[in-house]
Amino acid sequence: MARPYAPGPKQFLFSAGDGNDQQVCVGDAQEAYVAFSAFFRGQDADVYTIHDQASGQSVVLMPGQGLISRVKDADQPRSEHLKVDRANRYLPSAMLFFENGYRGLDRFGQWFSDPADLDASPEGRGAARAATITTEAAAIEEVARIWVDSGHVDPSDQYYVFFGSHGVDDDRAERAVLLKLIEFLGLERVDAPAGAADGEVWVRTDTRLDAECARWL
Repeated sequence: MARPYAPGPKQFLFSAGDGNDQQVCVGDAQEAYVAFSAFFRGQDADVYTIHDQASGQSVVLMPGQGLISRVKDADQPRSEHLKVDRANRYLPSAMLFFENGYRGLDRFGQWFSDPADLDASPEGRGAARAATITTEAAAIEEVARIWVDSGHVDPSDQYYVFFGSHGVDDDRAERAVLLKLIEFLGLERVDAPAGAADGEVWVRTDTRLDAECARWL
C-alpha cells in the first residue's frame, strides 16, 4: 500500500552514479535543497537519485542522458520520465520534490510513462502532450505553467512574453505545446518586436490567462 507524502522532518538518501551515498535528516524543504545542492555540485556523475525513505518516493536526475524520472509507490512502483532541454532544470526539480514529493513535479514539464515516447522529436513530444489537454481550464493552467517557468509581462502590460530571451532552438517541446494551446484557446499571438530573441512568443493579455498567472505568482 502506498504511503502518503507528508510534511515535517524527513530522511533522504542521496546517491550518485559512482556509488557515493549520503543520508541526511532535514527539517524542511529548503534545508534539504541546500544539502542536495552541495551534494550535486560536489560529484561528477551521470545519475543522481533522491530517495524519500518515509514515502518510498524518488526522483532520479540523469544529466548524462538529459532525463529526469520520478518514482512512487515503493511496493508497486510507478515511474514517469521527462526529457530535459536545459541543464538548469535539475536542481529546481529537486526543490519541487523536496516540497511535495512526486506530485510536486506534476507541473514541471511533459511526463511520459513510456520511456520510448522520449525518443520522439521535441515537436512530437509537445504535440502528444497538447493532445492530452482537452478542456479550457486545463489548457489555461498549462499555458500559465509554461509562462511562469520562462516568461514575463512586457512593460506595456499588454502582452505575455513566453520563453523570454531564449533562442528558437531552446524549449522546442514546450513551444510546441504552447502554440497548440494558443490556437485551442483562441488567444491572440502577435509578432515579437524588433530586437526580441527569436525564440520568444508574444501573446496579447487575456482575462482568463491573467487570473491563472496571478494564481501562480
